[in-house]
Amino acid sequence: MAMTTAVTGLAVAATAPIRSFLSSAAASVSLPADLRDLASDLASDPAVSYRSLRAIWCATSPDTRPPLRDLLQGADFVLPSPKPREKSDELKARLEKLRETQERKEYAELVRDVAPPSKDDAPEPFSSYKDQIGFGLHVVVIMFTGYLVGFAMFKALFNNNAVLVETKYLERSKLSMEDQNVAAATT
Repeated sequence: MAMTTAVTGLAVAATAPIRSFLSSAAASVSLPADLRDLASDLASDPAVSYRSLRAIWCATSPDTRPPLRDLLQGADFVLPSPKPREKSDELKARLEKLRETQERKEYAELVRDVAPPSKDDAPEPFSSYKDQIGFGLHVVVIMFTGYLVGFAMFKALFNNNAVLVETKYLERSKLSMEDQNVAAATT
């Protein structure tokens, strides 16, 4: 029964030429027993440590072993995935606190128009004054515009009216008589 070994360091995927070489090395009597056992174990593994493969290859006689280049041709490197980092308890507590704070802010943003403002939220300073000044300026501008439009319409409609012309004449003559009375009284 083959035992899987933990691959440390550089590892290559076990291809057919590598498996064939390891099987022949496990059956070879010229290799030491520990390398034969290692070759037997590695022959069934999906990944082979490069150090172990090279040790077996170097111990094999040069006339029976394949060239190392031919042996490794087409083999891919097997890279172990790193262990996920464990977060410390302090970091977990801080992340949880930040997550809760963010959720509270998002919820407050969702219900800000529906729910009354909480005592924790400071109102925007002078926001009511800004609203009142804006409304007051709006009213003043509308009234001035209304006056100008009314004045222009009145002038267009009643500019040459005889009643208005006589009224203007009477007002002017009344003013001139008052000026004469004031002038006579002062002398």
